[in-house]
Amino acid sequence: MVRISVLNDCLKSIVNAEKRGKRQVLVRPSSKVVVKFLSVMQKHGYIGEFEIIDDHRSGKIVIQLIGRLNKCGVISPRFNVKQKDIETWINNLLPSRQFGYIVLTTSAGIMDHEEARRKKTGGKILGFFY
Repeated sequence: MVRISVLNDCLKSIVNAEKRGKRQVLVRPSSKVVVKFLSVMQKHGYIGEFEIIDDHRSGKIVIQLIGRLNKCGVISPRFNVKQKDIETWINNLLPSRQFGYIVLTTSAGIMDHEEARRKKTGGKILGFFY
């Protein structure tokens, strides 16, 4: 089986473990983008602690789940999003205005859409979670 997207595999396994009611999930391989995406999710309280295990290969991540995540996914291809177009993406991807986040990769780093708005920057869309 060919691995298309490391981030997509990671988020799919998190959602599947969350649906099964598991308390933690092991994700491999690890990457910088996955770690940044997880830290954005952790900052907003959708997942608990996560630990990066270096096995001298591609690495593993053990994520503690807290049962708050409903869905997360990757947007592929990574579309360019201007700052004024973020609102239309929010309407298309998220279930309501009150909760959920879109994760963008910008020149200022990987961040959620609210932080990108505050910094008045656009970027490429990575994915979403709610």
